[in-house]
Amino acid sequence: MGRIKSTLVKRTARKLMEAYSDSFSVDFKKNKDALSGVADIPSKKLRNVIAGLLVRMVKQREKL
Repeated sequence: MGRIKSTLVKRTARKLMEAYSDSFSVDFKKNKDALSGVADIPSKKLRNVIAGLLVRMVKQREKL
């Protein structure tokens, strides 16, 4: 069982994925760097959670 993500995290990740889907990959560290260039996220923890969710979303899209 994984951790439950808040609505803010899910909504932000979905919007970023729609707008900048080519910027993100399955590499967590690259996603962290891409997030700092694309969005202004106030806290380090929130940025890391969003980057991790983006990794998951990219993996799901690759399966399709």
